[in-house]
Amino acid sequence: MPRTNPASLAPKRGRKAFWLKQIHTWHWMSSAISLIGLVLFTITGFTLNHAAEIEASPVTVEKTGQLPQALLPLIAPDDRGDEKKPLPPALAQWVGDTFAVRTGGNAEWSADEVYLALPRPGGDGWVAIDRATGEATSETTSRGWISYLNDLHKGRNAGPAWKWFIDIFAFACLVFALTGLFLLQLHAAKRRSTWPLVGFGLIIPAAVAIIFIH
Repeated sequence: MPRTNPASLAPKRGRKAFWLKQIHTWHWMSSAISLIGLVLFTITGFTLNHAAEIEASPVTVEKTGQLPQALLPLIAPDDRGDEKKPLPPALAQWVGDTFAVRTGGNAEWSADEVYLALPRPGGDGWVAIDRATGEATSETTSRGWISYLNDLHKGRNAGPAWKWFIDIFAFACLVFALTGLFLLQLHAAKRRSTWPLVGFGLIIPAAVAIIFIH
């Protein structure tokens, strides 16, 4: 009976060792990157699931101000009709300094007023300026930290930087899951419960969705 040449097995074992090392490296690196995000999204997944049972106590703050005379020409009524456009830089700076808000995005310019919506995670807000008198009114509402974290979970009004974070976090989680699956495959021969447990992880949510969700 022919014997296997040990020299011929060396390259195969070398390749296997290389990929095993790579998979372990990608697995722990992706887990390190996604660890805090997983904790955050796990907690907020629970709070979102019980949102109706967790009472929020909104706090609303109203402020008023008067636009300086020098800035009144920036909002002078005209015949353009309703439109959406950013606040002029000088007006945006005054609004930001007066009401301690961020003034990015488009405002709604109507015949009577300039209305700037200020949505944010965990709350809402707005600033309205009368185009004839320059009288300004601001209102901000905060619904608390739980609402703030829940909105981050959903990416609600969190801006482009948070959107990029969610994309990177989701990719890291995908790498973590796929490398974990490869590691399960490599060690499954010595752990017979591996694939039954993986199967339960698929069957249980599928059964709940099919049987109990209508």
